[in-house]
Amino acid sequence: MKKRRLIGFFFITLLVVPLITACSSQLKPYNSKEKLGPQVNYTITGIDAGAGIMASTQTAITKYDLSKHNWQLQTSSTAAMTSTLDKAIKDKRPIVITGWQPHWMFTKFPIKFLKDPKNVYGKAEHINTIVRKGLKSDKPEAYEILDRFHWNPKQMSSVMLNVNNGKDPEKAAKQWIKANPKMVSEWTKGVPKVKGGTMKMTYVAWDSEIASTNVVAEVLRQQGYKVTIQAMEIQPMWASVSTKAADAQVSAWLPKTSGLYYKDYKGKFVDLGPNLEGAKVGLAVPKYMKNINSIEDLNNK
Repeated sequence: MKKRRLIGFFFITLLVVPLITACSSQLKPYNSKEKLGPQVNYTITGIDAGAGIMASTQTAITKYDLSKHNWQLQTSSTAAMTSTLDKAIKDKRPIVITGWQPHWMFTKFPIKFLKDPKNVYGKAEHINTIVRKGLKSDKPEAYEILDRFHWNPKQMSSVMLNVNNGKDPEKAAKQWIKANPKMVSEWTKGVPKVKGGTMKMTYVAWDSEIASTNVVAEVLRQQGYKVTIQAMEIQPMWASVSTKAADAQVSAWLPKTSGLYYKDYKGKFVDLGPNLEGAKVGLAVPKYMKNINSIEDLNNK
């Protein structure tokens, strides 16, 4: 009986030790002298499956021939991805993520975009305001404010960072509006106040869109509208405005990220143009991974 126990213990040890070794290897700091792939299990940490950046990343895996080393894209959520990034950076571990800017992670963490020589992710994007047909005649005051709404990545990031630090999105929006009266007046100057009007806005629950939607909603509320906002997946968001179930959305990343939906629903909405320019999407890594500067490096270094 004792011999059997020893044999059993021996085999359990054979099973457990490799598991511990494998787990511990994933917790080691980044080593520039070793291949990157094995250090991250050939995994790119992504966000929700419906995001345009996820489709672009699958294309990047093919175009950069990352599939030959079995690189894979891990689906999660923005919150899960940034949490994983936070933990990795604290321990100076290697990580490859799907990144986009504006986003508070580029303010909070020392990270960099990887070069994209094959231009899979496209050039700089812009975020457009999309409204339903008929809004201009039904609610001209809201239409005018939405048409004028425009800010920059730094301004958006300040709201995002406050929300990430625990402030309620509506309160963060009110705080930003109070601190930026000159900019808000550019959106509202000469626009009459309203009484009893309602507005519904939809958005994708990305940090950037939570910030912009709450700011615009609060400006419209201060103008006299009763505004409701609703988070949705990206396709239903486009459908909601195109079918007039919602009045507006300020979350249209173009031309790449939302390009498919823009094409699918074209002619069923009104595009008011960019509310933010200089947006960017791609793969990103911590800056301490100094020898990883291009997507091509994922295979070679």
